[in-house]
Amino acid sequence: MRSAVLLTLGIALACSTSDGRASDTLVFDYTTIVRAGQLLDVESGEVRRNQCVYIFQQLITEVSPCSASEFRTRGKASKHHIDWSAYTVLPGLMDLHTHLADAGQSADLALPLKTSPAATALIGAKNARDTLMAGFTTVRDVGTYRGLTDIALKDAINAGRVPGPRMFVAGGYITKPGGGGELNGVVDNEKLPEDMRYGVTVGPEQAAINAEYFIEEGADFLKLIATGAVLAIGTEPGEPELSIEEMKAVVDTAAKRGVYVTAHAHGAQGIKNAIAAGVRSIEHASLIDDEALKLAKAKGIWLVMDIYNGDYIDDIGTKEGWPEEYLRKNRETTDVQRVGFTKAVKMGVKIAYGTDSGVYPHGANGRQFAYMVRYGMTPMQAIQSATIRAAELLGKEHELGSITTGRFADLVAVKADPLADIAALEAIDHVMKGGEIVR
Repeated sequence: MRSAVLLTLGIALACSTSDGRASDTLVFDYTTIVRAGQLLDVESGEVRRNQCVYIFQQLITEVSPCSASEFRTRGKASKHHIDWSAYTVLPGLMDLHTHLADAGQSADLALPLKTSPAATALIGAKNARDTLMAGFTTVRDVGTYRGLTDIALKDAINAGRVPGPRMFVAGGYITKPGGGGELNGVVDNEKLPEDMRYGVTVGPEQAAINAEYFIEEGADFLKLIATGAVLAIGTEPGEPELSIEEMKAVVDTAAKRGVYVTAHAHGAQGIKNAIAAGVRSIEHASLIDDEALKLAKAKGIWLVMDIYNGDYIDDIGTKEGWPEEYLRKNRETTDVQRVGFTKAVKMGVKIAYGTDSGVYPHGANGRQFAYMVRYGMTPMQAIQSATIRAAELLGKEHELGSITTGRFADLVAVKADPLADIAALEAIDHVMKGGEIVR
């Protein structure tokens, strides 16, 4: 039975009389109706057939069964009626480890330095469009060499100046000098431009100052570099970098401002240090051990493990002549990361979808789904990791991540059934963001 949704926070408004009694209610029904042949309910893990999604402005007002005749009849009352009865419809996908506002990975170590902030932002605009067209309507952008360009890109998308996904951004990296968040091996780091070193940190006091700076500039969360990196000269993935005290200073500063912290951490000790400091999520977790897995499980820490791009780095990096140090560290972390991922799935550790896009070309974000299924997830679990679970990590599960009343109308449609062939999500047929068809 259809339930009307009152206009509250943009959907409904209940009007009251002077004595406090509810008066007649102003109801806004829908301006757009979408018919889904098969709809994935990622909250329950169920598949619902022949459903209609009713949308008012940017938000979903109702989801209910409907026949072809009901769709035609009710479609006449809408401005837009979209027939996806031949498609599987699921929530807009979410990638929680992207680098849209960056020059991209190549054999040229100096490329980020050669690319000006303005050029970086323009590259980011193209990357954002490519990502949205691939069905990823929300991303968490986890850092850029050119500090704050991700914030500028987010603002441009929000203002409608460029097309792109909803962005949650870090502003830059909080890293030790010469650490995994620095552009090493090009010039002396002290000679790098200021915008490439906003987050360079020595000691807890400076860590707190840098955290406050990024938040003031518009960061939605903060990114720590807790260990060395695969794609950074002179650092080792297994080696801890920032101290627990430095990371805790960032976490405490962020908490006062209602912001959470994530940590780039490949090595097991660095992961444990970051968890001890109070981070919400761990990026990569390539060398995670059983103790760290148990700790993540016990404390409800999210893992965002980019288990696809190791193959891309080995293949393309070798062909294009990326630094041998990169290729060596990639070989040392790829397979063991996938073993850790499988263990995490079996243990029930929280996992959200993140790919490290920018290492590989933007728009190919969907390639990781097949890897997640290969290494232990069911297709539904993999989809949930990129929808409702990702929204939970962001703290936005009441706004994003599911096709549910009151959520943003972010939808994607595919001809094939991704529960039968998860690779179907590598080629999205239609994309809607906030009630508007973008593909």
